Amino acid sequence: MELLFLLGRVLFGGYFILMGINHFKNPAGLIAYANSKKLPYPKASVYISGLMLFLGGLGVVTGAFYVTALWLLVIFLLVSAFSMHNYWKASTTEAKTADKASFQRNLALAGASLMLATMQAEWIYSVMF
Repeated sequence: MELLFLLGRVLFGGYFILMGINHFKNPAGLIAYANSKKLPYPKASVYISGLMLFLGGLGVVTGAFYVTALWLLVIFLLVSAFSMHNYWKASTTEAKTADKASFQRNLALAGASLMLATMQAEWIYSVMF
């Protein structure tokens, strides 16, 4: 069971680490996208969200500040879902479809993060260490 939990942490957290790195490797495209969504301070938003993703994923993988890391991810995912992937405001069918898929993915990942964050701490630490 411990091995599967560790594998799950690496896969789940690794996804967010890679997303966070992408915010720093490709900021121009993400800043333009944030700007198109009328997000205030798009440049700062991209870098702050990239840091949240990276630290959240790193915390999940390493187990350091585990619950705090998961809350960083929950906050990012919910804010991003409603501010960046608000498909109900999309002007084209293609944009609506893409935003709806991203919105639903963010809600599902936020739900998984909430489940992990609210599991009993004793069990989490007994499995992790």
